[in-house]
Amino acid sequence: MSASPYLAPGFYDRALADGRHRDIVGGRWSETAAAQMALLLDEGLRPEDRLLDIGCGCLRLGHRAAAYLAPGHYWGTDASLALMRRGHEAELSDETRARLPPGNLVEDADFGFPGLPDSIDIALAFAVFTHLPPDALPRALAQVRARFPRLRRMLLTVFLAPQGHAGPHRQPDGVVTHPDRPPWHRPAAQVEAEARAAGFTPDWRPRRLPRSQRLLALTPV
Repeated sequence: MSASPYLAPGFYDRALADGRHRDIVGGRWSETAAAQMALLLDEGLRPEDRLLDIGCGCLRLGHRAAAYLAPGHYWGTDASLALMRRGHEAELSDETRARLPPGNLVEDADFGFPGLPDSIDIALAFAVFTHLPPDALPRALAQVRARFPRLRRMLLTVFLAPQGHAGPHRQPDGVVTHPDRPPWHRPAAQVEAEARAAGFTPDWRPRRLPRSQRLLALTPV
């Protein structure tokens, strides 16, 4: 099984030194940020909610969500603190930067969510589990369920492939995904089973997302 490129030593340092912080999070900056914000609003995000953006990178969603939410109500985690800080410096307006304290950006490579409040209302993991080994998803779901008792909804994206599909799979917009290396795909039934085991009711949404990712809404049981 091939490891995620994000786990390679020096990956973030090299990309940031080259000024490629937007490339790290997959490009399509404006299109994807708009899609992320729209799906959150459709799922009932309110300005007074506390939002957790798991794998927030350089604040592709954060530069919009922090401007919408009450000051201090956006929280982001990522494996690279340097990447989040670059986004805080380069991608926020002065007004939005004042609404997002740097302390709300937390380095977290293993879904431990250190230092985050337990008052998170909505969590989003967009294009996170598409680039991490399959065992990351059940671990993350269990941690989210345990850490945030007030959670109303968790949203995540994955690539799907038919049950029993053994090799690469071409997604509707042309992206080729794999069972054993990034970008990873998963059978829908397996994702649903892992969600239920962690204490969530899963519900696939029909929304079309960039690169044909599928959106799963999880409601705590």
